[in-house]
Amino acid sequence: MAIQIKILKGDELKAALPELAELRIKVFRDWPYIYDGNMDYEVGYLSRYADTEGALIVGAFDEGRLVGAATGEPLEQEVIQFRAPFEDKGLSPKEIFYLAESLLEPAYRGQGIGHLFFDEREKHARSLGFANAAFCAVIRPDNHPLKPDDYTSLDGFWRKRGYEKMAGGIVHFPWQDVGDTSETEKPMQVWIRTL
Repeated sequence: MAIQIKILKGDELKAALPELAELRIKVFRDWPYIYDGNMDYEVGYLSRYADTEGALIVGAFDEGRLVGAATGEPLEQEVIQFRAPFEDKGLSPKEIFYLAESLLEPAYRGQGIGHLFFDEREKHARSLGFANAAFCAVIRPDNHPLKPDDYTSLDGFWRKRGYEKMAGGIVHFPWQDVGDTSETEKPMQVWIRTL
């Protein structure tokens, strides 16, 4: 497969938001997010990237179709739920670049695209003068009934990239799980590294 990696900013970023919304709904439906998303919410949620200076999308395209994407923006522009754990620890959101979504259709995994997603976002963060990068990963119980038997945690991948769990860094963010009728708050672990 010849995958094209493109850095999207400005008008290109805006144009990619509907496709990114569809990709989020598709990929996040699987474990561990098991997110029951809808386009109305997604379009509204993602529209903030279009208005945020310093935001970007790293897109993976297969013959023009978005098959993977990773997003990022200055943490101070993120919603309060994502800023609060850093502020509670005395860290300035102005010094942290937030790596938000990282999505890739299953057929394209294991080819190094995930590393490219981190490489490009970290390079972008450095170019803007950020000292740190961070992201959040959902925490699910090991005995969750929807956890696949063959699931492998990404903790090892993230550690190889230099990220570590931030002690006490837990974000709580609501979404509706597949099979549920309403949103519930999910805990998410903050991972952080010095750039």
